[in-house]
Amino acid sequence: MTSPGPKLAEPTTTKSGHDCVLLIAADADEAARVLGELGSVTEERFQVEWVTELSSGIERLHDGDVGAVVFDLNLSDSQGAETFDSLLEAAPGVPILILSEADTEAMAREAVQRGAQDYLVKEQADGYRLRRMVRTMLDRHGAKAVALENEFAKATLNSIGEAILATDLRGNVTYLNRFAETMTGWFREEALGRPVADVLRLIDSASGAAVDNAVSTVMQGDPTMKGMISFINCTLVRRDGVEFGIENRVTMIDDRAGDVIGAVVAFRDVSAARAASLEISRVAQHDVLTNLPNRALFNDRLKQAISLAERQGKQLAVLFLDLDQFKRINDSLGHAVGDKLLRSVAGRLMACVRRTDTVSRLGGDEFVILLSQVEHAEDAAISARKILRAVAAPHIIDNKSLDINVSIGGSTYPAGGQDAESLVSQADAAMYEAKQRGRNGYQFFRSDMRARHAKRLLLEGDLRYALGRKEFVLHYQPKVNLETGQITGMEALIRWLHPERGMLFPIEFVPIAEECGLIAPIGQWVLLEACRQSRAWSNSGLGAVPVAVNVSAAEFRAKDFLSGVRAVLIATGVEPPNLELELTESVLMQDAESAVVTLLALKAMGVQLAIDDFGTGYSSFTYLRRFPVDTIKVDQSFVREITADPEGITIVSAMINIGKSLNQRVVAEGVETRSQLDFLQRHKCGEGQGYYFSHPVVAEEAGDLFKGGLHQNVVH
Repeated sequence: MTSPGPKLAEPTTTKSGHDCVLLIAADADEAARVLGELGSVTEERFQVEWVTELSSGIERLHDGDVGAVVFDLNLSDSQGAETFDSLLEAAPGVPILILSEADTEAMAREAVQRGAQDYLVKEQADGYRLRRMVRTMLDRHGAKAVALENEFAKATLNSIGEAILATDLRGNVTYLNRFAETMTGWFREEALGRPVADVLRLIDSASGAAVDNAVSTVMQGDPTMKGMISFINCTLVRRDGVEFGIENRVTMIDDRAGDVIGAVVAFRDVSAARAASLEISRVAQHDVLTNLPNRALFNDRLKQAISLAERQGKQLAVLFLDLDQFKRINDSLGHAVGDKLLRSVAGRLMACVRRTDTVSRLGGDEFVILLSQVEHAEDAAISARKILRAVAAPHIIDNKSLDINVSIGGSTYPAGGQDAESLVSQADAAMYEAKQRGRNGYQFFRSDMRARHAKRLLLEGDLRYALGRKEFVLHYQPKVNLETGQITGMEALIRWLHPERGMLFPIEFVPIAEECGLIAPIGQWVLLEACRQSRAWSNSGLGAVPVAVNVSAAEFRAKDFLSGVRAVLIATGVEPPNLELELTESVLMQDAESAVVTLLALKAMGVQLAIDDFGTGYSSFTYLRRFPVDTIKVDQSFVREITADPEGITIVSAMINIGKSLNQRVVAEGVETRSQLDFLQRHKCGEGQGYYFSHPVVAEEAGDLFKGGLHQNVVH
């Protein structure tokens, strides 16, 4: 007899759960007997499905939910133990019990060898033995299924990338996955049964206080709330004391009836993410070069300090600092050295203030300091003087000693500004006042400073357009041979014909040009214009008229300086010996070794070289010998002291002798009186320059002077 599909045999009540017993037997009488035996005891009744063909049995196994198979080897569509192989392939995990005749017992044993659970000879398959063997198979199958499910769950939990910890209702640990073991420092075997607070030690990341037991918090909450609770600001203290930030989520575990049986905690390491977030925040609020607070963070702290000072009736002060002549460092030694110097200055500023104060870099060479909770206004002045001394001490950068000074402006609250913007603006204005008064000093804001500061800003704005508008002009002052009275050359001196303020002298705009980066193009214009005028004088019949041009640090250190000088000589046709470049000691000594190289290249072109303002810098006699200069110009401050101070006589006399010993021309600057001239002539100074001979004049008058000479003013 055949069956188109599985038949459900009575009884249907089962003690084995959802899985049924599949009976594959062709003989109806034998099938009925087996079905009857499996259902003969009320408390041990099984759900049994019966099919008569192997193909139908295999199809049913593919559908699943079969806990055990009772298989009769004597089937109509298959014979022998070989049929078992196809059955085993259909459900390799389902236990199979073989039923055989006495004369086919050998085939039954072979089936067991191939993978069957066991076999029974039909004559011996009484109800008790049959039920016991089926029950054993079902139990084993169920246990294997649970074990497989558990293994799969564990494999899944170990691979999800989060730490998982489970507890029972009392909050004792029942499970840890591999990540949880690593993060807590507890092995699973040691942690099982322990209170979760022992294994998962949490503290608040901000306060450092212990965090209440997260599992207890969830357990004691509203039982109707089945959702998840997150704790995001926690730090986990590992068993060995190492701390790192985590985020954790606690969820209640329900059984099939909906009752809470425990909780599961999922947590992950977020210390790297938190550190990255903090670093991003730090970078956004700090200067990259010095690591000092930037403008945004400073303004925030200043506003908070003003609010606190207002509540407590205290004072505070703001100091605005700008390094003096810092651009010369960048231009002469390069930005890498300049950056190191800025870091050195930042360190000294930090050492000058209290921990409650704030030092900020606004950008470039500008710093601003918040002095919080100042008891007396004079305290801010004391801090300013302390800063001046600290910054002025030599800075050792790349094994070189660098000197830098700072100008400081200050403002106070509440006597000065009432808000952050006003305080900073007032301190800025006071800083420019300090620069106008000679630099390397400090000034505190007064109401009259704002107008001068505004005037200075307007002048800077006009200066940016002056070159393009052709507002600059050159005047020329002669250099005179003190023995013959003949003019030996002309020094080109720039003037600014301001459309509203009239003629402005270099002292009024050159420092501004240096600070705002305009000195290099202005200097290039002066060089070209002076050489053009020298050529024009020569073409007019005056012969060779040597011209001297001052060179700034920015020009001298520029990469294209040498090629620029060469291009001007070619463009104007001036012979190189008729061009003299004047450089100050400070420019040459900022990087003496590099200066020697550049000076030698200039000498190779044939131009003349002079050290201007000699005696005001810090050049050594060794470098004076190495510098290939032709002239030293004694600064006018020393010449002025000739008739006023006996020491001035000694110094100028020594300078003249130094120049002679080095076979260099000596030019005395600032000669204004006959007595000064007499002294210079007695000490055999070669040349002089100053108002005694002539003020700087326009090119036409300078040509007339060169043509006529100054013999009557010199020789007597």
